Amino acid sequence: MKTITQYVIGIILVCATPFAMAQENPNGLKIEYLETKKEEVKLQEKEFLKEAVAAINNKLDNGEITNEEAEELKQKEAEKHALNIENRIAIIDNKIALLERNEKVTSDVGANLDGMVIQIGKGEDSDEFDKGGIYIGPKDKATPKVYDKRTTSDMVFAIGFNNAIIEGQSLSDSPYKLGGSGFIELGWAWKTRLFKNTNAVRLKYGLSVQWNKLNVKEDQFLTENDGVVSLETSSFNLKKSKFRSTNLVVPIHFEFGPSKKIERDTYFRYSTYNKFKIGVGGYAGVNLSSMHKIKYKLDGNREKDKETDLNANPFVYGVSSYVSFGNVALYAKYDLSPLFKDQAIDQNNISLGLRFDLD
Repeated sequence: MKTITQYVIGIILVCATPFAMAQENPNGLKIEYLETKKEEVKLQEKEFLKEAVAAINNKLDNGEITNEEAEELKQKEAEKHALNIENRIAIIDNKIALLERNEKVTSDVGANLDGMVIQIGKGEDSDEFDKGGIYIGPKDKATPKVYDKRTTSDMVFAIGFNNAIIEGQSLSDSPYKLGGSGFIELGWAWKTRLFKNTNAVRLKYGLSVQWNKLNVKEDQFLTENDGVVSLETSSFNLKKSKFRSTNLVVPIHFEFGPSKKIERDTYFRYSTYNKFKIGVGGYAGVNLSSMHKIKYKLDGNREKDKETDLNANPFVYGVSSYVSFGNVALYAKYDLSPLFKDQAIDQNNISLGLRFDLD
């Protein structure tokens, strides 16, 4: 089996191939131009091989692969880019042959390599090759690798249990079902390193939509009298009684935890891959909608009532925190703002669940 050194030597030998002289042909200048494109292909593929090897080294540094696996991957990359050079130059050679035989053939016939690049995709805080895929397209749309990328972003998804802290009552005495009440949060978050030479503290901020649901138990329902919201007991059996609010919030957290600095020739990154992290902060926003729904039977008929204007608090704000390892976190949030603008007994929403950072 050929070693990576043999393939790299092969690439270098191909790169040493001299340019062909311009032909005695009306397309001579075009042919000469295409000969220069061969050299660009070789340089491109050598750079791609360098980036791929750096990505493999990054995985090795993070403990994702063994030394043997790393060597095998490097050999495959060397084989791939050696073949890429051979195939891409063959395309150019065919194009040159077409120009040599046909005086009226324009230079854009066949595979057009002009203005095209192949670029390794974007990643979070490790190397870009292993998380973002490959970009193939116009040069003017390709983004060069940033030497020090201090801000990254990802999607945030959270799900778990929901309830309310009520004045003068313990959570176990809550009128809302512990098992039937839940929350979902979906949003986008940015994370920025706060200091130039250390990644000890990061600011995580974004925009999220929160859905909080409270299932009322024991045939109770929420009602509003003169603007005051309270719980009352129904005179007949309720099949369902639940309150749901939808909030648009801006969460902000200070994130603490260790990270690993990965340094390469053209860039460096701080990686928090498989690291312990703590986030402390809060959120503020607006209530987009709220609805209280009850279902019951009346004279043998199924009935359903919906109340969409229950004097819910139009502004929401609270505190939140998470403890995570990798991309999964234990997440808690508590609304400092009351559920309703005016309520008979003070009650504030509280949630506990899992949070996922989806790179």
